[in-house]
Amino acid sequence: MTDLPAIVAQIAADMAGEVERGAVADYIPELAKVDPGQFALAVALPSGHVISAGDAATPFSIQSVSKVFTLAIALGRLGDSLWNRVGREPSGLAFNSILQLENEAGIPRNPFVNAGAIVVTDAILAGHAPKVVLAELLAFIRAAAGDEDIHINKAVARSEQATAHRNIALAEFMAAHGNLRNPSALTIGTYVHQCAVEMTTAQLARAGRFLVGAPGCPRLVSPARARRINALMMTCGHYDGSGEFAYRVGLPGKSGVGGGILAIAPGRASIAVWSPGLNAQGNSRLGTLALERLVRATGWSVFG
Repeated sequence: MTDLPAIVAQIAADMAGEVERGAVADYIPELAKVDPGQFALAVALPSGHVISAGDAATPFSIQSVSKVFTLAIALGRLGDSLWNRVGREPSGLAFNSILQLENEAGIPRNPFVNAGAIVVTDAILAGHAPKVVLAELLAFIRAAAGDEDIHINKAVARSEQATAHRNIALAEFMAAHGNLRNPSALTIGTYVHQCAVEMTTAQLARAGRFLVGAPGCPRLVSPARARRINALMMTCGHYDGSGEFAYRVGLPGKSGVGGGILAIAPGRASIAVWSPGLNAQGNSRLGTLALERLVRATGWSVFG
């Protein structure tokens, strides 16, 4: 039996000694204030038991990790018709690039790049007020985590709203192609609040169990839908670093510029890691390294 507590503790100790930690996302003023010296790793087993080390009780902004939960909600509401508005292929470009939108008539390449996530948010807004959609998102995440103490950080949301020029441009470009159904201000306002959901690493690990597919895990989506979300996380969850993450870690994963990564070991565990310093692709530098070492020690890669 793998000694998970010892593995998790050793990885956290190793990360504490790392000198090169990456750079925080300073283009969002509130995230620029975050101490890059922090690190946390949490492994949630199907039972809900969490093995953690480091700053696992410190709340942080999950940012684009939220896209996993909004995608689950959108697929539950719209089913496969969602794919008429957003693709399922890797982008190979930065998370906030507009280039493919220009070449592909306003259809984003996948639901995890910013343009795709904006379309997903726009889709679940249909006929609903933003506060209703955000309440539904929080209810979903709280149910997944089994924890009511999960909220939106309003200061982060305001900070993102004030610097959302690129995302507004993406939304307006898609609106010009008929792929945005609500006013862009409404969709972007909802989107930035979605990204400002704040959780601890332990909470995020528990919230990911609905994708693990093992007895004891929350059953919030069908097994077939969980498999498809995991597939998209594997191929698209780290933007233009998705291939590198699959090569190094070998698990479905979704990153956020707050420094969090949610990774799924199907049938085994949900794993969350947080370290605010990012690499050039906008993914947590130490988070990726920690997951690589965890998979090496446990043998949890989906590729054997």
